[in-house]
Amino acid sequence: MKAKLLFLFLLINVGLSYSQTGNLKGVVTDESGLFVPGANVFLASLNKGAITDVNGEYVIYNVEEGTHELTIQYLGFKDVKTNVTIEANKTIISNLVLTENADQLDAVTVTGYSLNSQAKALNTQRNKINVTNIVSTDQIGKFPDANIGDAMRRIPGITMQVDQGESRDIIIRGLAPQLNSVTLNGSRIPSAEGDNRNVQMDLIPSDMIQTIEVNKAVTPDMDGDALGGSVNLVTRSSPQSFRLSATAGSGINFLTNKRILTGSFILGDRSKNKKFGWMVSASINDNDFGSDNVEGVWVNEAESPITGEDITVNPYLEESDIRVYLVERIRRSFSANFDYAFNANNKIFFKSMYNWRDDRENRFRLRYDNIEPVFESGTENVSGYTGRLRRQTKGGIDNDRSQNRRLEDQRMYNFTLSGEHLFGNLQMDWITSLAKASEERLNERYTSYRTGSNIDLAGDFSDPEFPSFRPTNPNQVTLDQFNLNSISEENQYTEEEDVNAFVNFTLPQDWFGHGDGTFKFGGRLRLKEKFRDNNFFEFEPTDGNPQAFSTLADVPTRDYTDADYLPGSQYQAGSFVTADFLGSLNLNNASLFDKEDIPDEYLRANYNVSEDVYAGYVMANQKVSDKLSVLAGLRVESTKVTAIGNQIIDEEELIGQVTDESSYTNILPGVHFKYDLNDNTVFRLAWTNTLARPNYEDLVPTVDVIAEDSEIVLGNSDLDPTTSMNFDLMAEHYFDNVGILSGGVFYKRINDFIYTQIGEVAAGEPNAGFRTFQPQNGDNAFVTGAEFSFQRQLDFLPGFAKNFGIYLNYTYLNSQANGIRNEDGDERGDLELPGATPNMFNASLGYGDKKFTARLSANFSDAYLDELGGNNFEDRYYDQQLFVDFNVTFAINKNLRLYADLTNITNQPLRYFQGVRSRTQQVEFYNRRFTIGLKYDLF
Repeated sequence: MKAKLLFLFLLINVGLSYSQTGNLKGVVTDESGLFVPGANVFLASLNKGAITDVNGEYVIYNVEEGTHELTIQYLGFKDVKTNVTIEANKTIISNLVLTENADQLDAVTVTGYSLNSQAKALNTQRNKINVTNIVSTDQIGKFPDANIGDAMRRIPGITMQVDQGESRDIIIRGLAPQLNSVTLNGSRIPSAEGDNRNVQMDLIPSDMIQTIEVNKAVTPDMDGDALGGSVNLVTRSSPQSFRLSATAGSGINFLTNKRILTGSFILGDRSKNKKFGWMVSASINDNDFGSDNVEGVWVNEAESPITGEDITVNPYLEESDIRVYLVERIRRSFSANFDYAFNANNKIFFKSMYNWRDDRENRFRLRYDNIEPVFESGTENVSGYTGRLRRQTKGGIDNDRSQNRRLEDQRMYNFTLSGEHLFGNLQMDWITSLAKASEERLNERYTSYRTGSNIDLAGDFSDPEFPSFRPTNPNQVTLDQFNLNSISEENQYTEEEDVNAFVNFTLPQDWFGHGDGTFKFGGRLRLKEKFRDNNFFEFEPTDGNPQAFSTLADVPTRDYTDADYLPGSQYQAGSFVTADFLGSLNLNNASLFDKEDIPDEYLRANYNVSEDVYAGYVMANQKVSDKLSVLAGLRVESTKVTAIGNQIIDEEELIGQVTDESSYTNILPGVHFKYDLNDNTVFRLAWTNTLARPNYEDLVPTVDVIAEDSEIVLGNSDLDPTTSMNFDLMAEHYFDNVGILSGGVFYKRINDFIYTQIGEVAAGEPNAGFRTFQPQNGDNAFVTGAEFSFQRQLDFLPGFAKNFGIYLNYTYLNSQANGIRNEDGDERGDLELPGATPNMFNASLGYGDKKFTARLSANFSDAYLDELGGNNFEDRYYDQQLFVDFNVTFAINKNLRLYADLTNITNQPLRYFQGVRSRTQQVEFYNRRFTIGLKYDLF
């Protein structure tokens, strides 16, 4: 009954107000037909207005009949004014063009500034009520960033985890990737990662995106699972007039001296009656590159030759790898967007994006394992080491797609149908979407040869950043001493599918008599399903196989030793089975190979998880005074999870499936304050509540006893979601010449964060002494931080110096995590929250005149705790990184530009260290990349 009365009240409210007034609606564009977001459009005499959205659209409700003066305010421009006539019970369309030069717009001159990407981004950011950062696609184009991940690390408070030299996983305000959400046009992007929720940002080309919105303090109409923040990627919309843009380029990677190819185009137009618009775009990037990698596992204990008990020794590597990667990465993307306006009050949109990446990889790995110290006779003094060597080739089958390489086929598509409707003063918008991400790795092959144990080794740990081993007796490691260990083939498939539907209703309300306000409510449904289906087979050559496989001397090999190996010439890779030979083997010919299923390699990895989320919210956005605006609301999210996993005994015996169900409800209130000290200075304060759901793999109720390693891996379907109470305070000053000075602080109290607890089975229990690994909820964590940002054109300087511009931002973070227990069950103190980056910094010095631009950019992120071990010695850290890039452009004419980019000038490696910074656990070098090309824009 109450619901019916509320609905009747809303209808009466809409009908009465609309019967005496009309609505004003339109689109603001620049001279080229590109949308102008973030413009303030208002009727000063009525104290009513609106802010244009990412598509340049605005709606002003409940406008009195008659002729009124309409004003447009835009940072960097003089106010623009025009007259509009409103009729009762009608929606009047007034489309406006904001000019860049000294042209006339209704007798008002706009002079002195360029309507560039920075202006669009900062105007949008200034008019948001919540703490946010906006980056436009044109701003992205000023940096040499091929994918969205590389572009995002320029934003304050954001750093990225790297894969093969490209930014993949996003960290917002120092919080791990699984604690953040990523959407495309407002709909969630599914993840192709099998063991987490991370969205692969390197899958999406930067030139397919119009705007990046980073919401650091979410509002109730946004998804609540954005503990660190929410990123919304907005694709390009249909233009107001014909548009054609194209890019073509090439380059070289200096590690492999192989080519880089890139190209893209954008094509769009609108019908003569302006009702139907369309935009298609495509992008391709083909990069043939690689990396040089060394890895190791450090230990500081060994068995005493005197007592037989474990004793503490100087840290050494019990396992050490030298790896050579050869990679070809082809990234393709296609987008088609359409919109149709039935009339002034009803419009529908269709947006789509399809991303497809082929990642072809060969890896050649020399592994020293089973390493043990040798003691001087009768003492506990280490005099040397012994171990075993393995040589492994990773590849794939011989066909046109795989080309004797492991082929990782990653795809992500998103199809969205949405609508905007105006019923009197009631605005309704809705979205339905289908999205899927998948990763398929078929016929992934490995062959491994190994020596016997007790190879004499000399270990050099004088520089623990680059530790190394070498055999002391070369006769022990000739090719004929490496015996066939295994030939295997693996197939992996991971898929995540999201079905989304949500609807929003907005009503104008002016409860305090100080201008425009809105009351908004709505609901959302998200149905998610994720599954992983892997298998693994080993092959033994039959007696009838004519090919000899016994030793490395019997098969085709190639020496991959490189005098310019980036970690250092002390790392001698040596010879490996060739990828061509491995790919040519007919493994499924029963007369040549015996095939054996190896369940312990995949049973634990396979699962099926469904997650249904039902959400609803209410919120009000009101002006309390001429300067103060308040947004307050409440969001409720109900989650139901069904997880199916395998129950395994002794690694390979599947005794059945286990299904667990769980459900929980989160109530998430929030309040945002925005105080406009003047037209250029803004203060923001926010109190929000957010959550992060557990990774799917962690929820699977699997039990895997690994007898060989004395380990037990357990899932935990009883995990609670991580929740956080957040406070943000931000001050921003916007310069008239399009720039910003901002600073702020934030605080997060996090409960039930998730970590992997390492324990030990108690004496007297089955498998006593086995180490256990299980995700658990910690108690709580505290994160405090500060942000600073400065952007400014130095136009106050004389002469050519006025063409310089500065872009700076810095983020500081301090965190503390409580309730983490070590392998003995004792609580560990003085721990940072895993994934929390203490310091992040961006700097850019740019120069630009009418023809030439140049930019030198630097990006720094500090070291942080990445993964907890059983104790301080085993903890894994992601090391600090400093990337320096340089790019230039030259305008040949109005439409054609020449560009050149040099990236990773510092040859910054990916590096992990164990316990202390000097102790390398992994280091991977990528070298520099250079590209050159042409950009063509025709409007």
